[in-house]
Amino acid sequence: QVQLVESGGGLVQAGGSLRLSCAASGRTFSSYAMGWFRQAPGKEREFVAAISWSGGSTYYADSVKGRFTISRDNAKNTVYLQMNSLKPEDTAVYYCAVLKDSGRFDVGARSPKQYDYWGQGTQVTVSS
Repeated sequence: QVQLVESGGGLVQAGGSLRLSCAASGRTFSSYAMGWFRQAPGKEREFVAAISWSGGSTYYADSVKGRFTISRDNAKNTVYLQMNSLKPEDTAVYYCAVLKDSGRFDVGARSPKQYDYWGQGTQVTVSS
């Protein structure tokens, strides 16, 4: 099992940037694809971005494409989410998650139900 801890959230003005980190425990981290999700109050958890085990492939939600970048450093057991040009509608709790099944990544898994382990989340608030 992999344990995940997110950090880097905070309060930022619209147009600003934040970089979220997700530190993972366990020697198998580098074997798994990873994803970022977010959940705003009163809304369902939604997909943001995903990255393959090697970091060579990524895909994004249309709402963040061109503004957010997912990356990973397997030597540090960490996945990142660089968020630029932030908007008030990006306000949410952001979660990282493990996708154990590489086949699901290959078909663009975007449902929270397809992901296996979750962190506790980090709050991102964007003021207008």
